Amino acid sequence: MLAYRDAKTMAKAVREALASRDMTISHSEALEIVARQFGLSSCNILSAKIETTAERTETIIFERTAPIVRIFDVAKAHEFYLGFLGFDVDWEHRYGDHFPLYTQVSRGSLVLHLSEHAGDATPGGNMVVYMKGIRAFHAELSGKNYRYMKPGVENEDGRLTVEVIDPFNNHIRFMELTGE
Repeated sequence: MLAYRDAKTMAKAVREALASRDMTISHSEALEIVARQFGLSSCNILSAKIETTAERTETIIFERTAPIVRIFDVAKAHEFYLGFLGFDVDWEHRYGDHFPLYTQVSRGSLVLHLSEHAGDATPGGNMVVYMKGIRAFHAELSGKNYRYMKPGVENEDGRLTVEVIDPFNNHIRFMELTGE
């Protein structure tokens, strides 16, 4: 299927086909013919469509976010992120023995980087995680025997929120938009 971006190639083909029959037209006249083939009234409108199509095909696409969260104690981080929140360790990295840990944990499509490195993030950060199934998530957390936190569910302005605070004072707001 031909698209607006093919217009110049189509105009060239029209000119070549007519030239083989000893008929000559300018490139702009060929573009006018192509514009009409697309149901447009002029090549100026066709040109605008070509630019709009080019903008759409060259859009910026953000694929995934992985916030860096500052931690100070691997055992406490594992207890919270793996035990309480149900994340899995994807990978861990250290530059050598007794060096700070940099690790990726995930649950579904939610990915976090946990870092003991001093310059990577500031403790006490905040993040919002949009999700579906927040009531089931809340029930899951409530059923765990995590002694440092028993989060509730807030229902305000068309959103349900479960906020947790890790052992390093980083806040995560799990949020589901309900529209109610």
